[in-house]
Amino acid sequence: MDSALQTFSSCFSWFYSYPYISSFEWKRNLTFASSPLFLLCIVCSYLLCTLFLSLLLSNRRHPIPLGLLPVLHNFILFSSSLIMFVGCTMATLSELGRLPAVTSSFTVLDASYTKRLSWNWVFCFPTGTRASGPVFFWSYVFYLSKFYELLDTFIMILKRRKLTFLHVFHHAIVIVMSFFWLEYVQSLQVIALLTNTSVHMLMYSYYLMCSLGFKPFWKKIVTNCQIVQFMFSFAVSFYMLYLHFNGTGCQGFWAWTFNAFFNASLLVLFVNFHCKQYRQRRSENQLHSTKRD
Repeated sequence: MDSALQTFSSCFSWFYSYPYISSFEWKRNLTFASSPLFLLCIVCSYLLCTLFLSLLLSNRRHPIPLGLLPVLHNFILFSSSLIMFVGCTMATLSELGRLPAVTSSFTVLDASYTKRLSWNWVFCFPTGTRASGPVFFWSYVFYLSKFYELLDTFIMILKRRKLTFLHVFHHAIVIVMSFFWLEYVQSLQVIALLTNTSVHMLMYSYYLMCSLGFKPFWKKIVTNCQIVQFMFSFAVSFYMLYLHFNGTGCQGFWAWTFNAFFNASLLVLFVNFHCKQYRQRRSENQLHSTKRD
């Protein structure tokens, strides 16, 4: 068992032991994209560009040919989600003392390990926790990835796909949420990152296959997983609240409050959107069956 863990750690140790990753520290106005003004400008620019491009192409019926761009875009998002999931998992296990120590050259020093932190740390950061170290590096990568995800919207517009309020609202606010994770060292962000990237792996693998001309069978699974993700976030929040009010408190509580309201609004919008789609498909099926009769 120890030899297997040693081999595993030596292969993946760069996810948490690479010097820049292990020494990462979020510093407002010093770390790239850490300025609130920068964040505000990006979100406002996104909304304005979305509105402008939608109006510009409003009279165009046919989609603009994008070649392999959608394939590349979906592959990048699938791959980055996989990397962030593995990276955050390894960094968290390292933080909890569940992985053996490694040197800067990524060789295992000792296959034995000592648990440094309770598993409660994953749910509740102690007050005074700073956004530094490998776990927060992967939260930072997650935050930066949300800027790239904005391209989703523009690709949809160019392909003449219908934009929904849910889509634009989600892309605009999720960047702010990710910023709060780092700025206020929000508790539960580890679980949120892992669940989000796991769902995104499934979702973007589906989009990737569609962009290649296939019709994957897991479309409904993606939808169900997205709803389960929101429900799971509320479930683990109850345990975080228990730790917060029965201990010394959890770091980033007010950022979590913002995150909870955001998730609740997304869940309502998401369920409402899919209920409308279900009713529309049901009425179309009834219309087709009536025509056949």
